[in-house]
Amino acid sequence: MEMREIYRYYQNPLVRKEIADYSKNRWIALYATSGVADYFIRYWSRKGEPLQIRNEKEIDILLARFKSLGPRTIYASVNIYSKLFSKDDVERAENIVRCTPIWDIDGSLEYWEKVVEVARVILDVLEREGVIKSVYLKWSGRGIHIHVHENAFSEDLLKKYHPLDVAYSVVDYVLKRAADKILRIAKEVKGGERPIKVENEIDLKRVFTVPLSLHKSLDLATIVIKPNQLADFTPEWAKPDVLKHNTEWRIYEVGEADELAEKAMREVGGYFKRVGTIRTVVQVEEQKREESRPRGRIAKVGRFQVMALLQAARYYALTGDLEKAKSFGLNRAIFYAWAKYHGRSRIPSRRAAKVSEKIEIKEEKGRKMAYVGNEAAPISDRGWFMIGDKEQLPSDFDKEVKEKIEAIVPFEKAWQVALEYVKSFPKSILLDQRRFYEEVYKKVRDQFLDIVQGKKKLPKFKTLV
Repeated sequence: MEMREIYRYYQNPLVRKEIADYSKNRWIALYATSGVADYFIRYWSRKGEPLQIRNEKEIDILLARFKSLGPRTIYASVNIYSKLFSKDDVERAENIVRCTPIWDIDGSLEYWEKVVEVARVILDVLEREGVIKSVYLKWSGRGIHIHVHENAFSEDLLKKYHPLDVAYSVVDYVLKRAADKILRIAKEVKGGERPIKVENEIDLKRVFTVPLSLHKSLDLATIVIKPNQLADFTPEWAKPDVLKHNTEWRIYEVGEADELAEKAMREVGGYFKRVGTIRTVVQVEEQKREESRPRGRIAKVGRFQVMALLQAARYYALTGDLEKAKSFGLNRAIFYAWAKYHGRSRIPSRRAAKVSEKIEIKEEKGRKMAYVGNEAAPISDRGWFMIGDKEQLPSDFDKEVKEKIEAIVPFEKAWQVALEYVKSFPKSILLDQRRFYEEVYKKVRDQFLDIVQGKKKLPKFKTLV
């Protein structure tokens, strides 16, 4: 579709109403492509005001604001917020009032019938759990997103549990019970651009395409269908000039999903307790690579493990002390996970008059603080790094980081890659908290496993001096 056709599509009254209604109080993201570069935009400007759509007019404002970049696809957050005025509003977990459980079934148009079969498996689990009226599906272009309406959880339930904890746990709980049947279907797939994959993608900033948005590359729209329509569905319904779209995604039954949420919370424990742990993924192609993994669950290195590993490598590169490096690495990973939970993910910039190249121990307000450059962390009398009153021991690092990486790739290989990568930076970066986070960790946090496995190359930087 040419840009004029895209703009004409977004003038369709049905399209505008559905996008505006679904997007209210959600954080919006806009995918744009100029033909030269692709863009994923989440803020109105550098000041950090989150994109949002509160009414149909703001669709026009959004498209006009980023017209030069070639806007095409509109996404909305799984979270619904009490307010959306500043970057802080999307960083604070306590600003989230609801969260939508969504199962993302990724596949290809070539075998769309198999994608529908997988959707039926998940729907069957939900039906057995008593969740029926509050369920709807979105054909996303190559796959299906299954939603449980966020209002299917009662106010009483959400007084007990954070909405993000509930959504994450419900998705995980159902996916694990559907995994075996999903894999049997996925093994029957022949050809296609990509294998069938279903993943628990619920997190603090996750977005999915909004109803009736265009797909980012296919000339198809994201239509909603209800479970009773699944037998008749074909991708033809998603053509922009057809739009066989069900507006009943608004229907829900308050409390219908409460019992399921209680079970899921008891078993899974919530999002915030699982930050940094390995997510549940069901995918045949990856499962064949590691026979020792539990059936139907495919591991990947999470950001928590990448952070801990790189921080440990940083400390070791500076000091040569492996045991203390493990303590420091785990300590920093826990600290940043905690900061993200409390909406404090922006890293402070400390301007020390003189940054020491050695680890310095200082007494501050009755406790010992160890300084790694300008980054400070409390330590115990035994010299181990601490969060609260708990020491982070080398054995804890082995359990929380080493063993989980070892389940996917040899840990020693991952350690050597991390060390090589960290040592390629000058000490001035390793001794600076903000620069290490921004220039070292963030550059590889989502592709570290691919680097270790040789699928991507290690970024090249100056030699450590």
